Amino acid sequence: MSKKLSVLLTISILLILALIGCSGAKTVENDDTVKVDYTGTLSDGSLFDTSIGKQPLEFTLGKNEVIVGFEKAVIGMKVGETKTVTIPAAEAYGERNENLVFEMDRSSFPEDQQPQVGMQFRGTSTIGTLIYTIIDVNDTKVTVDGNPPLAGKDLTFEITLIEIENK
Repeated sequence: MSKKLSVLLTISILLILALIGCSGAKTVENDDTVKVDYTGTLSDGSLFDTSIGKQPLEFTLGKNEVIVGFEKAVIGMKVGETKTVTIPAAEAYGERNENLVFEMDRSSFPEDQQPQVGMQFRGTSTIGTLIYTIIDVNDTKVTVDGNPPLAGKDLTFEITLIEIENK
């Protein structure tokens, strides 16, 4: 057999094996339960969350357990695959709603609680129960923000698919 024919035969066999391997690998679909490792950063490169060094994130697609853009990014991935995606604010925690930032009378708080910047509490609004964060305090008023901390921000995730749970 000529050297050229041998090389072509080897390349053909490798190509067939690669195609068989790729077509047989399961990809993530809706209703699958998956485990992923991830690192989340903001547009300035600062880290806001990661699973590295902790337990992988486990969730079931289609159950609204993670933000929409994250779920979309995982669909079609294969075990061992890593991808980096930027999720626009609309598919993450939504745009900021300035109507959720307002002042309250300091007297609205129990006397035994001294409101401080950064404190959080649950409250109801016309859109449901929210977690409010105190962003300013003075002698008579407390300014609160009901927006999620990452509202209005595009989020970049590096995601590695660890496992697809068998159904």
